[in-house]
Amino acid sequence: MNGTRGAAVPRRLTGSRGLLTALVLALLAALGLSAPPAAYGRDGARPATAADQVLTWTAGNPTDRYLTAPAEAVAGPATIVFENSEATGNTTGMPHTLTFDTSDPSRHNADVDLNILANPADDNGGRHTAEVTLTPGTYRYYCTIPGHGAMQGTLVVTDPGGGEDTTAPETSHEISGQRDADGAYLGGATVALTASDAGSGVERVEFALDGGEFAEYAAPVAVDAVGAHRLVYRAVDRAGNVSAERAVEFTVVAPPEEDTTAPETSAEVSGERDADGAYLGSATVTVTASDAGSGVERVEFALDGGEFAEYAAPVAVDAVGAHRLVYRAVDRAGNVSAERAVEFTVVAPPEEDTTAPETSAEVSGERDADGAYLGSATVTITATDAGSGVGRVQYSLNGGPYLAYTAPVTVARAGAHLLRHRATDKAGNTSAARTVAFTVAEEDTTGPDCPESDNRRTVIIGTVDTGVPNRLTGNGCTINELIEDERAWDGENDFLRHVTAVADGLRAEGVVDEREHTLLTRAARESAIGTPGHTGGYRTLFDGSAASFADWEHVGGGAFGLTGGGAMTSSTTRGGLGMLWYPDRQFGDFSLRLQFRDDAPGSGRANSGVFVRFPDPHWHPGESRPEWVAIKYGHENQILDRADGDMYKTGSVYGFDKVNLDGAGVEEKGVWNDYEIRVVDQRYWILRNGVLLNVFDNDPGLVFSPPRADDPGTAGRQYADGFIGLQTHGTSDVISFRNIRIQEL
Repeated sequence: MNGTRGAAVPRRLTGSRGLLTALVLALLAALGLSAPPAAYGRDGARPATAADQVLTWTAGNPTDRYLTAPAEAVAGPATIVFENSEATGNTTGMPHTLTFDTSDPSRHNADVDLNILANPADDNGGRHTAEVTLTPGTYRYYCTIPGHGAMQGTLVVTDPGGGEDTTAPETSHEISGQRDADGAYLGGATVALTASDAGSGVERVEFALDGGEFAEYAAPVAVDAVGAHRLVYRAVDRAGNVSAERAVEFTVVAPPEEDTTAPETSAEVSGERDADGAYLGSATVTVTASDAGSGVERVEFALDGGEFAEYAAPVAVDAVGAHRLVYRAVDRAGNVSAERAVEFTVVAPPEEDTTAPETSAEVSGERDADGAYLGSATVTITATDAGSGVGRVQYSLNGGPYLAYTAPVTVARAGAHLLRHRATDKAGNTSAARTVAFTVAEEDTTGPDCPESDNRRTVIIGTVDTGVPNRLTGNGCTINELIEDERAWDGENDFLRHVTAVADGLRAEGVVDEREHTLLTRAARESAIGTPGHTGGYRTLFDGSAASFADWEHVGGGAFGLTGGGAMTSSTTRGGLGMLWYPDRQFGDFSLRLQFRDDAPGSGRANSGVFVRFPDPHWHPGESRPEWVAIKYGHENQILDRADGDMYKTGSVYGFDKVNLDGAGVEEKGVWNDYEIRVVDQRYWILRNGVLLNVFDNDPGLVFSPPRADDPGTAGRQYADGFIGLQTHGTSDVISFRNIRIQEL
């Protein structure tokens, strides 16, 4: 579904059979599956005759079973029929395969290579046949489509008796071992032999090494003699047929020469130092060693002329005075490195610091005639401590919690403000809080002491848009922020009483009129907030604190870091494509709300996105790069307000549903935007600042665009739940996030 600001309507597959077939072909090519008419059996299978048996499998809408399947057959030629069509009940266009498992010959027959793909829209109408020759034993069959793993079973084939076996076994070999640049095997090679016989079965396998007598093969043959070798092998079946002799030739060379090179070592001294470079109270010596040959066996050290001892952990030295630590390493070949030494001095620490730091604050910015700051004010805090030194500086804005001060604080919301500041030194002494008061003359979107942060254009209660402008109230909060529709409520009446009280107060203040008062209270009733299943509110995933930031994990390139003001910002120094994801749990149906800000340098615009419904990035059989698991098996909800470049703009479901720039609700850089991603079943809603940008139905069978060879399309993204992540593109795509919270639906 293309981006739209209107109401969502259900999606279903439409178009000609040819178009649907093309989509299915592209999807299956991305999954590594064969496309129709890729129905095939064993090489050399003869055409079916009237006497051949016909074995039929059928499939339809279910993805957990074949509708019908044979359980038994007799050895010999057979016609395989696989039908997945409208006639067998497939009304959704769902593709299925009938595939014989050849991966483990020790458990199941592996002599029939069968892989039939069928769907109602293919050129055969979903009905395919293949000619095969079955041998006695058990065949395992299954469907290779992701998510269809429960479609599997076994076919037992019995020997009907009859004609004499006159066909010799088939044989093969595999040679393994470490090889040099010329292909010779270092120190030894191992030859594994295999044989198969579709008739009476293999009786034995025999081999002869370097012109010797044939001996019976029982296990892989290890050859460690240096030189050229030739191993001949053959197999005999139970009817006495002997295969043609085959041979494998290889060369074994001596392993590399003995390690005679000693390890390399280094040491680093750490600890707090005074102005003269002496260590205050103690110093810690960390020794490292490396060996490119046989490897490090042990590291040893001797302190101040003492005996050598084995190094197991960094050495802490707290005795006052000059010290000399000698160290060396021994590798597994017995080579000992030359002794090296590091010298340092430890002095007594200074007397206990009992004096708190001193702080001051300076407010800067353009001011009007009344002394108010125009648009924004920036507060710079300084702290000094003549004793142990400043450990940390904190500030509190307008009665909010104390936050770590790492950079000047910019306040851009109109109104009077009071900022408290304090500092703690390294000895733990905290200064008394000092204050600085100032006034900002223009409206902006930040408000630390409001119950919630919500700057959408109209008042939206739950999912009900009242149409009432989201005005700034007398206390500096917006109407949306006072409604508090994201918190938990004890019941519907509890929430309705709260909204009524807020609406009454706003009417008394002249913020809303009687009509708007009615719209607010009516929307509260229609929102269903507080009713069973709607009492939980939103759970905070990131609130700007170090503790909540620690709950997230970074994979791939780039990085995010805390930047004050309750935000995290992508790195401007560490490049590469990466993702910060929330590993604590997976979410099914949910409403995810957050705020983002485009902080790209210069005239650029940031390229980022929010990933949802992707599997564990540290384990996926189809992708070893964690950040790419989210890209290929989840959905990226794009953030990009640049006029040129990538065609997918903010609100797009990347690769599948495009929103153009004129539908992306573009804002200026440096402005916080509300972003909501709501997912129920396989339907996605994307809203920016309360405006619906896109509705997307994650139907199976959609193909990634522009095509990407290894992308599974929506068939590989049919997860009912998954993880959440934030994307970083590079050092020029600087993006900030804050106020990340989620409500399970």
